Amino acid sequence: MRTLKTGLTGLFLLLLTGALGLAQDENNSQAFWVHEDVVKPSKVTDYESICKELTDNLKKHNIQELNVIVTNTVDDRYLWVSPITSMADIDKPVFASLREKMGPQTFENIFNRMDECYDIEQDYIIHLDKKLTYMPDGITQTPEGENYRKFFYFHITPTNRAVVRKNMEAITNLFASKGSKFYYRVYKSGFGTRGEFYMVAVAAKNATDYSAKVTANNELLGDEWPKLYGELRQNLLKFEEYTGSMRPDMAYSPSN
Repeated sequence: MRTLKTGLTGLFLLLLTGALGLAQDENNSQAFWVHEDVVKPSKVTDYESICKELTDNLKKHNIQELNVIVTNTVDDRYLWVSPITSMADIDKPVFASLREKMGPQTFENIFNRMDECYDIEQDYIIHLDKKLTYMPDGITQTPEGENYRKFFYFHITPTNRAVVRKNMEAITNLFASKGSKFYYRVYKSGFGTRGEFYMVAVAAKNATDYSAKVTANNELLGDEWPKLYGELRQNLLKFEEYTGSMRPDMAYSPSN
C-alpha cells in the first residue's frame, strides 16, 4: 500500500500520460487503478488486521479522496481497485487528509507495519470493457451476496489481439442470444500490466454456487459453446485461472 499512500512522481506522470492513452469512451470503457500487495503467507493474518484498522480509520474520518474495493486471491495477492478518469488521479495524495486527522506518527505506524507483510507490491491499470462484458441487468463489480470470485486471464500477443477479440465477441453474443444467467465482466490490460491480456471476472455465492452456474450454462449453450471456447483457447499465448474473494471488510467508500 506504500504507493497508494505516497502517489507517483510528477515526472512519471509527465513521461507516461501520453503513452497510457487513458482517454476513454465512458459508454464503452472504465479505467481502474489496481494496487497489488503480494503478501507473505506467514503475514496474512497480520496484513488483514492492519488493513481493517486502516479501513476503520477511513470510515471514522470519512475520507473523501478514496473509493476502493478489495479482493484477495488464493495465492495471497490483495488487489485494491479504484476507478480513475486520468493518470492525474494516480498522483493524488489520497491519504493526505487521513494523515492530518490521525496525526503523522499514528498514520505512519499503520503503513510501516503493513510494509513488513510483503516484499512485492505493484501498480497497474486495467480497463473494464463494457462491450465484451455480459451483465444484461446492469454492470456491477460487486453483485449482492456474491463475494466468491473466479478470475480467468487470457494472455495474448500484439499479432493475435484482433482475432482474440473477435472470439470473445462471438462468445458474448452467444450468451446474449441464449439468455444465459452466467454473468461476467471483461477487463483489458493497460499500462503497467505484465503483458497483454483479457481478464474475465465471475461472481458467485460460493464454490458450489459457481459449479451449479457452470453446469446450467453448459446445458443451455449446447455444442456451440465448446466450439467457440476452443477457438479462443487456440489463439491464446497463455491461460491462467485464480480463485478469490471480495473483501467488503477492507473496502471503502466515503459517505455523503
